[in-house]
Amino acid sequence: MHNLTTVTEFLLTRFSDVWEFRVLHAMLFLLMYLATLMGNLLIVTVITFNWKLHTPMYFFIRNLSVLDMCYISVTVPKACVIFLLDNRAISMAGCAAQIFLVVAFATVELLFLTIMAHDRYVAICQPLHYSVIMNSQACVQMTLVSVLSGLAFSGFHTGSTFWLPFCQSNMVHQFFCDIPSLLKLSCSATLNNEILIFISSVVIDGGCLAFIIMSYTYIFSTVLKFPTRGEQGKAFSTCVPHILVMTIFLSSAAAVYMKPTSSSPTIQDMINAVFYSIVPPFLNPIIYSLRNKQIKESVKRIIRRNLYSGIR
Repeated sequence: MHNLTTVTEFLLTRFSDVWEFRVLHAMLFLLMYLATLMGNLLIVTVITFNWKLHTPMYFFIRNLSVLDMCYISVTVPKACVIFLLDNRAISMAGCAAQIFLVVAFATVELLFLTIMAHDRYVAICQPLHYSVIMNSQACVQMTLVSVLSGLAFSGFHTGSTFWLPFCQSNMVHQFFCDIPSLLKLSCSATLNNEILIFISSVVIDGGCLAFIIMSYTYIFSTVLKFPTRGEQGKAFSTCVPHILVMTIFLSSAAAVYMKPTSSSPTIQDMINAVFYSIVPPFLNPIIYSLRNKQIKESVKRIIRRNLYSGIR
């Protein structure tokens, strides 16, 4: 391969070439994928048809669930195919589309989680102003800004990546197309791309992380003033898992995207990719929704209603 015109496809990488391990990996990915789809779809259904849950917090939870179903669908189905079949090829257009969607969904996910942290801050620290600050118009505007920002950010980095010529190899050392893996395959200088990725990661990821830390700092300081330990425990049990998901999401993404392209690809890069592309959509329904008392009660009512209808 001497220039970009000769590259018509890339070859993705499996975790193992041993058939038994490939089947195991495919089964694990498929189970996580189905659990993610079922959990998020259940949340979307419950929130949509229960008017009592039509509040700003549940509005963003529903948006996050829809986003997570799209996010995990970009990588896992194709990964299961390359695990089980001998065909590991992905076209240039398919690779570009995968990169665009992964980066866009990951960016919007980060922005949604930041907005949700702000929502909890307003609800706990400024409860009297909550209905004014988090009104329906503001919620829709924040959602649109997040989506448009994610699309613009992704479009810029996808375009700058595929502007490069690829001539070293067509072997992508990852189970899906991502920017760091493709930069390793370019036969031209990628320093400018690396600098742009580093700066944008620091600005967006660092800015969101700082905002989230600041929000939860105010939340914790307010919670500690609650009169009873029960109220404190309830608030902490809600906030701590959110911080855990954010830590996993950002640290694993930073380990992949802020690693120098000169570094040799390792299996650790593929494992890190799992933690920022698959684990958050899988955990979000459990942490943000299925532990929520109102959503659990709504789910129970739906199950009882369906069982009663089936008996009749």
